[in-house]
Amino acid sequence: MRAYYFDDIPGDKRLLHDSGNPVSDNILKSIGVLHWHIPTSQQDQIDTVAEERSYKNRDTITITKQGLGDLYEAKLKSFYEEHMHEDEEIRYILEGSGFFDVREHPSDSWIRCQLDAGDLLVLPAGIYHRFTLDENNSIKALRLFKDEPKWTPLNRGGSTDVNPYRVDYLKSLAVN
Repeated sequence: MRAYYFDDIPGDKRLLHDSGNPVSDNILKSIGVLHWHIPTSQQDQIDTVAEERSYKNRDTITITKQGLGDLYEAKLKSFYEEHMHEDEEIRYILEGSGFFDVREHPSDSWIRCQLDAGDLLVLPAGIYHRFTLDENNSIKALRLFKDEPKWTPLNRGGSTDVNPYRVDYLKSLAVN
């Protein structure tokens, strides 16, 4: 995985948007973002991470224009809306590639995480983020969950700013 500050230049969100300013692992850890690279030929290591972090459930999601048909553009648009979840978001990329953008706190800058096959990303509950494919327009990912699989995005706004998971996330940053 490669991480860098998003350049905020208007245009196709599937392009790199690389500002030329890389983001270190220490910065990612300071905002609660974790990542590993586990080659897809060694997927059994995912079970070890899942056990260590209490991930009990999993499923696979494939996002392609062919697979989603007429829903493709609407789905991509909804994934790219700035949102948070009340659970960790865990993705292990099996095939393809894409971008997760996360909000750095307190600067509110976007950090772009470029993911390829073998990358495992963990976003903490309460962090604002968004997702898009890259120009290859295809990704297959394993999603891991601590409890029953659910994916409920809460778009950024006044109610999410005071959501208990967001408040707890911000408190955890103050401790670090």
